[in-house]
Amino acid sequence: MKLVVQVKLLPTPQQAAALTDTLHRVNTAANQVSAVAFRQFGLRGRETPLRTLCYGDL
Repeated sequence: MKLVVQVKLLPTPQQAAALTDTLHRVNTAANQVSAVAFRQFGLRGRETPLRTLCYGDL
């Protein structure tokens, strides 16, 4: 069974700024991990070795 719930966020201006900053940081980190993955493994990367390579830097 799949349950879907729609949620509407109504952050304060301060919370909205924090959410925006967090999303930018997560996106930057994801781009960094993606670059390492492609450089090290090409298109055949696996999660565990990638985690070992990237976790400390993040």
